[in-house]
Amino acid sequence: MSRPVVIKIGGSTLGSTDTAFADIAAMALAGDVPVVVHGGGAEASRWLAAMDIPSRFENGLRVTDEQVLPVVVAVFAGLVNKRIVAAVNAAGAVAVGLSGADGRLLECRLAAPELGFVGEPVAVHAAAITALREAGIIPVISSIAYVPGDGADQLVNVNADTVAGVIAASVGASEVVFLTDVDGVRGADGKVIGELGVAEARRLIEDGVVSGGMIPKVEACLHAAELGVPARIVDGRVPHALTRRAGRGTRVTT
Repeated sequence: MSRPVVIKIGGSTLGSTDTAFADIAAMALAGDVPVVVHGGGAEASRWLAAMDIPSRFENGLRVTDEQVLPVVVAVFAGLVNKRIVAAVNAAGAVAVGLSGADGRLLECRLAAPELGFVGEPVAVHAAAITALREAGIIPVISSIAYVPGDGADQLVNVNADTVAGVIAASVGASEVVFLTDVDGVRGADGKVIGELGVAEARRLIEDGVVSGGMIPKVEACLHAAELGVPARIVDGRVPHALTRRAGRGTRVTT
């Protein structure tokens, strides 16, 4: 079985174009079954606002308290996940939706007290991913995971960029592609950087050039790159950004 491409679909790009789903299906039909990871932050924020629950962020991560967690789980593992599965299936492939809690796929610990029920990955148990890919089925994984406990596992919210990076490393992916709403990592001069090494990427974060929601994306790229998986950030709103990604966006390597 070939090394998969792991594709992270940003919630902000969902619905802006249908070519990503067609491209994902085409890859699978050609025998290169990808692994899809997604969040759904924009959709979660809409539901939280409708329920008068405030959204708060720390360093680009959503603070997930007892009020926020049920909404995030329902939106990520339910509504958004099934929309993506339905879209990929409609494009001619076969997809199955999972969360990181299914099959105990993504084991975490609590990241920090101030973030609430936000997980930091400690292990990927990829048996379900392998089984689905061997059957020609695309795994579509939402960024809900678990923290083991004495009783039932605790569900946690995990940054989807981080999930994509750790899954890519665990399955030996050929590349992890982040489809987002920006055209790449920009340097201090405002221009997109085509190739970015680990040391330079860390320097951009330390200097504040990379900030906010871009920090988890770049750190996920760094994690994957340091474990031998090249990473690429591309604008998922561009038609066929996935199949025509070569030479576009920012590619992060060691």
